Amino acid sequence: MAEEKVLRVPAKLENLDEALNFVGAMLETGGCSTKADTQIRIALEEMYINVAKYAYPERDGWVEIRCSVEDGVATIKIIDGGEPFDPLAKPDPDTTLPGKERQIGGLGIYMVKSTMDEVEYAYRDDCNNFTMRRSI
Repeated sequence: MAEEKVLRVPAKLENLDEALNFVGAMLETGGCSTKADTQIRIALEEMYINVAKYAYPERDGWVEIRCSVEDGVATIKIIDGGEPFDPLAKPDPDTTLPGKERQIGGLGIYMVKSTMDEVEYAYRDDCNNFTMRRSI
């Protein structure tokens, strides 16, 4: 069983680099390819920014990043105690439409779903739990 490392920080945009560096160090230790590293970091950035901007509309909050690498697969869990929100519930945007005709929003999570091998969401213990997995 791979060791899971945990980082918990205030859900503020200024802590994004700390979260990215935390996961990046785990990926480097696990022998991650450059392509997978870039895709995982972009996906983490998207999900982290969404938590920092929207999970706690009227109060300060926290975000916890849990990361492990086992058998060539990185697992990153993003947990917050903010407003319940399932980012996977919204239908994927129609990327065949011209930009002017598309609905606003949804491209970030679509990109995350497109670049990760697996994504899942659950609301447990009064927390949003978003998990993404990617072979490295």
